[in-house]
Amino acid sequence: MNSKIKDIEIFELGSKGKEASSPWSSTILIVRITSNDGTVGYGEAPTTFSTMSVREAMNEVKRSFAEKDFFRIEKNVADFYRDSFYLSKSFQHTAALSAFEIASWDMIGKELGSPVYNLIGGRVHDNLRAYANGWYSGCRTPDDFVTKAKKVLSLGFTAMKFDPFGSAFDSISTVQLNNAESIVSALRGQFGDSIDLLIECHGRFSLNAAERVARVMEKYSPMFIEEPLHPELESSLQVLRSRSKVPIALGERLLNKSDFARVISENLVDIIQPDLTNSLGILEGKKIAAIAESFGLPVAFHNAFGPVQTAATICVDVTLKNFLIQESFEPFWPAWKGRLLSDGYKLESGFLRPSHKNGIGVTIDEKVLEDSVVEGMETYSPDEPPWVVSDTFKTEDGR
Repeated sequence: MNSKIKDIEIFELGSKGKEASSPWSSTILIVRITSNDGTVGYGEAPTTFSTMSVREAMNEVKRSFAEKDFFRIEKNVADFYRDSFYLSKSFQHTAALSAFEIASWDMIGKELGSPVYNLIGGRVHDNLRAYANGWYSGCRTPDDFVTKAKKVLSLGFTAMKFDPFGSAFDSISTVQLNNAESIVSALRGQFGDSIDLLIECHGRFSLNAAERVARVMEKYSPMFIEEPLHPELESSLQVLRSRSKVPIALGERLLNKSDFARVISENLVDIIQPDLTNSLGILEGKKIAAIAESFGLPVAFHNAFGPVQTAATICVDVTLKNFLIQESFEPFWPAWKGRLLSDGYKLESGFLRPSHKNGIGVTIDEKVLEDSVVEGMETYSPDEPPWVVSDTFKTEDGR
């Protein structure tokens, strides 16, 4: 066995035509690493309106990982941490490094003839409850949401996440809050307690606005509200939690285990949502989950990009005693994403089921990968932020 890295290739993937998905997800970045004996591993980095800067950061990681022993994950990550002065504060660098870390695990599993989950503790779960996201593009009115939610339930999901706040940002008007409530009320009224509602705030509110939102949402018993406050208002989370009974979830903008240790130990959050593709990958994900477990908190990984990310996340999910639920965009992806894997994990009747193949458990369709290569930045509209689900940033009255 020769475990040295020989070749590293970086691919930007997207749609060459009109993009159907939301801008943050209209491109993904894939790294393909090949060892001296021909073992191939894949990793994924998110873009989130930063495609070009993340891609350049991946080139920096490439220089660091070239010719290294891919089994030495802790050392290779530590070496890049030493060299990257702003790593702990740079989404671009943690995203880039995460892709290489995931690809390294993919190669290790293939070399050892084992699924990655068996190398990090083994399966606690065989099936993972999933919640749908990305399903509500074009929804603005309660009827819009109810109509599309019926399709979500027909796919077997029993939980769905959505952002009902239209164009509200920082503050929220009474009209906007009433519209958001009418959407949530309609969904709860239509489907009762047969579904879990997960309320996405996208980190957009001041403390006063978030408190108003949380108090209104309480009566509809959501599983959680996600990122209710602007991320720089982290210290106000404790105040918000003292004024509302709605569980608060967050984590996609936290970049390492130290970030999570801080918000968990300071009692700022109820449910954590790390993202393996920007918080240093699989091994760090296990460490973050262990910190949460020691404080009695559940984990619901953020997962909004592509199938390599999902496969890697599932490898961690199935090993966690404190797993809660897993985000899934699969039925609402653009076609090219759905075709990228020729074999791998399954989404069936609202549950994600791990692949039992070696590595992270996927087979990439190389033709689809090559045909999906694009250059440049994500799509952009001055009328709608890139972080929302497409065509949802206005309420019925246009506000």
